[in-house]
Amino acid sequence: MTASVVLFTSDLRLHDHPPLRAASAGGRQVVPLFVRDRGVTDAGFAVPNRLAFLSDCLRDLDAGLRERGGRLVVRCGDVVEEVCAVAAAAGAGEVHMAADVSGYAQLRERRLRRALEADGRRLHVHDTVTTVLAPGALTPAASDHFAVFTPYFRHWSVQRVRDPLGAPRVVQVPDGIASEGLPFRAALSGVSPETAAGGETAGRKRLTAWLRSGLAGYADRHDDLAGDATSRLSPHLHFGTLSPVELVHRARKAGGPGAEAFVRQLAWRDFHRQVLAARPAAAVTDYRTRRDRWRSERTARADIEAWREGRTGFPVIDAAMRQLRHEGWMHNRGRLLTASFLTKTLYVDWRVGARHFLELLVDGDLANNQLNWQWVAGTGTDTRPNRVLNPVAQGRRHDPDGAYVRRWVPELAGVAGAAVHEPWKLRDRAGISGYPDRVVDLADGLARFRQARSLE
Repeated sequence: MTASVVLFTSDLRLHDHPPLRAASAGGRQVVPLFVRDRGVTDAGFAVPNRLAFLSDCLRDLDAGLRERGGRLVVRCGDVVEEVCAVAAAAGAGEVHMAADVSGYAQLRERRLRRALEADGRRLHVHDTVTTVLAPGALTPAASDHFAVFTPYFRHWSVQRVRDPLGAPRVVQVPDGIASEGLPFRAALSGVSPETAAGGETAGRKRLTAWLRSGLAGYADRHDDLAGDATSRLSPHLHFGTLSPVELVHRARKAGGPGAEAFVRQLAWRDFHRQVLAARPAAAVTDYRTRRDRWRSERTARADIEAWREGRTGFPVIDAAMRQLRHEGWMHNRGRLLTASFLTKTLYVDWRVGARHFLELLVDGDLANNQLNWQWVAGTGTDTRPNRVLNPVAQGRRHDPDGAYVRRWVPELAGVAGAAVHEPWKLRDRAGISGYPDRVVDLADGLARFRQARSLE
């Protein structure tokens, strides 16, 4: 058995790919394999926006492999069955893949290892492919993971980060390995109109532009809603078309406050992964219960629908929710504000919001999405679990002249300046017909939340 199989999952790139490097060492033949996982589809995670981005990624990965003499093999079905079948067809003695952290991924890895070993084959799982540091690399003295970001980041910041690997020059694929056709974005329906293009080529192009013109100002501008000054690299990190290890090295080489702030965000990503790896149930249950008795989806149906549609009557909330539906992406400050509004002002279960985000976000990552929602809801790792973000104050602070609101809420396009954040105070509302009244008074929402959390 001289060939190997590389199972691509959320690492759809050729640059800095340890499993591919190990599998092809010594000039061995390798089968680059992607399985369109039936389990992911059955769980509801195969949504149009991510499928569109994935289609781009797979086609770009195949093109990159063909430039090197290889090709991508695509199968559909149960991952374990398909990997074992491809390994047998190729006469492969080893399968290489990246480590992952979700409960499903951990179960998949155990099943695959058992099945391969029963056939006399070996599974090699590689760390630091989709994270900068391995999830279990840092642990406090009394626990299997860090529960607070600040001490985690203190330890994370002083660790040596492995050097990035170059893309392979040649990839030799055994003959006769059957593959399904590559998917087409154009064949999908329900995709958000401005969903970003996927693939390593697009990701590296965006990274180059970001390092050249965006990174230096990131520390000062990352919360500027209208300025759109974040990297927008999160979809590429989610699908692994960019390496977080390479991003850390290149940001640190550039240096400066912007680079430090950007690297801190990559550390947050690692932090959430080490939490989920240790506590997989946190994807669906409270990490730290506050004994909330959330309003039921039936009782809060009208408020939930108004939130989903961007018709709450609070302009910055509505702008962010409409951006999500149109782009399959939302500014990070918008994510914080909309999550706080749903969970604390409307007092609706964080899982309702997390589910909606996963239905639309191209970067809909289980660890980041669920644990950020829990952080905002106060059931996660936030050390101030009862903080409430005021959408008016936040709008005035992070969209001071209202440009972000006017971009996404055309009903308010004629309202000048910061007055756009409080349209209910306008003397003349004739020009904003069609924009809804507020679904709740902020004072009433705050009182309800404080009473529910027994804070007064």
